Amino acid sequence: MGNQFCTHKIILASGSPRRQQFLRDLQFDFEIRLKEVAEIYPDHLQGVEITNYLAQLKANAFDGTLEDQEVLLTSDTIVWFENKALGKPKDYDDAFSMLKAMSGKTHEVITSVCFKTNQKTETVFEVTKVTFKNLSDEVIHHYLENYKPFDKAGAYGIQEWIGLIGIAKIEGSYTNVVGMPTDVVFEYLTNL
Repeated sequence: MGNQFCTHKIILASGSPRRQQFLRDLQFDFEIRLKEVAEIYPDHLQGVEITNYLAQLKANAFDGTLEDQEVLLTSDTIVWFENKALGKPKDYDDAFSMLKAMSGKTHEVITSVCFKTNQKTETVFEVTKVTFKNLSDEVIHHYLENYKPFDKAGAYGIQEWIGLIGIAKIEGSYTNVVGMPTDVVFEYLTNL
């Protein structure tokens, strides 16, 4: 391991096991630092403006706490569907209605990653189009009851059962849909 591709010490500000695993899979050593941030954004923001804003908001919580050779990673993912952001579902019924609405249609998964050092703050993003097959009520209920995806934007994880049986088409980065555009993150960190 080690960070042979990155000269900085990497700090990941995410409790997401999926994002942590991606950084490990990229063969980066990193430290996890968490700060509670209220994920509230102005109503007029659209699509990538939302994820950029929230990723930067999470990074700003660390102002004045970074050492010189540290780089902080914060990120945010939303599902953008019919001109509105689908975040994490409030409850089972909310999750059901999200999946039912997206059934047979295409949505976008947008992830923004903010990189912060003492010198600069930069934000990159990736957009992936995902098309669901027609999902029966039975399939949606089975998924929600067995996988409980209530901590995931849009009420689904593409790496779970629903992704195996319910995705007709994907255009763009697969890892972005899981929660981190790994190719973009690797490229940024290695060019730091």
